[in-house]
Amino acid sequence: MTHSSIRQLKFFLPAAFALCCGIAKATDRPNIVILYADDLGYGDTGCYGATRVPTPNIDRLAKAGLRFTDAHCAASTCTPSRYTMLTGEYAFRKKGTGVLPGEAALIIEPGRTTMATVLHDAGYKTGIIGKWHLGLGRGGLDWNGDIKPGPLELGFDSCFLMPATGDRVPCVYVENHRVVGLDPSNPIKVSFSEYIGEEPTGKDHPELLRVQPSHGHDQTIVNGVSRIGYMSGGKAARWSDQDMADTYVKKAEEFITQNQATPFFLYFSTHDIHVPRQPHARFAGKSELGVRGDVIMEFDWCVGAILTALEQHGLAGNTLVILSSDNGPVVDDGYRDGSKEKLGDHHPAGPLRGGKYSIFEGGTRVPFIVRWPGRVKPGVSDALICQVDFPATFAALTGKDFNAKTSPDSQNILPALLGDSATGRTQLVEHSGGIALRQGAWKFIPKRPGVKRFAETNTEPGNDPDVQLYDLATDPGETKNVAAAHPDIVKEMAALLTAERAKAGDAL
Repeated sequence: MTHSSIRQLKFFLPAAFALCCGIAKATDRPNIVILYADDLGYGDTGCYGATRVPTPNIDRLAKAGLRFTDAHCAASTCTPSRYTMLTGEYAFRKKGTGVLPGEAALIIEPGRTTMATVLHDAGYKTGIIGKWHLGLGRGGLDWNGDIKPGPLELGFDSCFLMPATGDRVPCVYVENHRVVGLDPSNPIKVSFSEYIGEEPTGKDHPELLRVQPSHGHDQTIVNGVSRIGYMSGGKAARWSDQDMADTYVKKAEEFITQNQATPFFLYFSTHDIHVPRQPHARFAGKSELGVRGDVIMEFDWCVGAILTALEQHGLAGNTLVILSSDNGPVVDDGYRDGSKEKLGDHHPAGPLRGGKYSIFEGGTRVPFIVRWPGRVKPGVSDALICQVDFPATFAALTGKDFNAKTSPDSQNILPALLGDSATGRTQLVEHSGGIALRQGAWKFIPKRPGVKRFAETNTEPGNDPDVQLYDLATDPGETKNVAAAHPDIVKEMAALLTAERAKAGDAL
């Protein structure tokens, strides 16, 4: 070999090695799939202790992944929880982020950072399938024309949506900017302030209902279920409640197939296990827990179908799967569907106090499982983490710079998420009407006037005329208020919470 050849080889080998490493780094960018349940409680699945409802797919995900015991959504109801997860900003900082009616305008400003823009800018194909409930359009929306701004203006390349919730009109799907299957000769009209059209309501015609409302939920009847709000028209476009899970899964399978050659992000946001609970015939009557158990089984089936789709395309090994819920559990949330009577010894929040609508841990501490084969070691983590951190963490995962200006509360928790560190956050704000503060194992709740229990949902909101302090290390069920015994900790955490509220505004 000549000296010239040796010199060329010395140049070529490092260059080739660098090229190979670059390719390896690119292909190491995992696909990301968020499997997001609605109202699934900490104690509602087998891997978190449930014994009376089978969840084999969630359990096998947990067995192959990292199961978190102290992971949180940011609020105890859906709109503020989802707003916070998408934007990286606590919802209490912005007015208008409470639970939205079905006709609400988009509450996230196009152009700001979201978890979808982070991944879109990193070269991912991004899609959302399922529940949205963050508003659409700019107000006074015409459901018969282009429906925007929406997810496509917030970093998603595609969307197939339930606009709000299953118990709110309009009961139609929106794909990208249009209602799916709309007949122009039967235009949609929606109102949350007055009766419109000529369709029967649950209040006036209970004999037409397949399930009776327990509180509210007595306005326009769609598919034998009375909803919140009034709707007319759009009959060809109306969804079938019993087919909803199948519809979402089919759309998710199509998304995975179409984008398998490039890194993708799928936010799969189910209706289950929210009301109205209308499972497919495959699941109806199959659970010991009644219809609420049936829809838990249906959600578990959705999880299995998505995991199978990843496996069939050879994508499971390089896909980061995150399973969680938007808030804690509720049993009676507006319909007399028998769930309360069938509950027995099942505890939807597990050992935790409270649930949906509650400032106690059961309101925001939710199932949270992470699987990335070959990268995340199976096990259990007690790290304190929160969905608010998705924007900053996904930026770190993909090696992108992160502009925290519009995501002031999002922190990079990647080491904890991947199991490299047992430590996540040191502090966390929990939101339910008012706010509370976690600092390590301490939980501080300021004085909260109001009723001790919501009669309609049988939920403890956490109201108390005195401040509350709990040591979750010894009392995870928040049964013993130790504020009087630790005045210094109360003073410190009260000051921290005041400072937190002042950081970027307070809309409470």
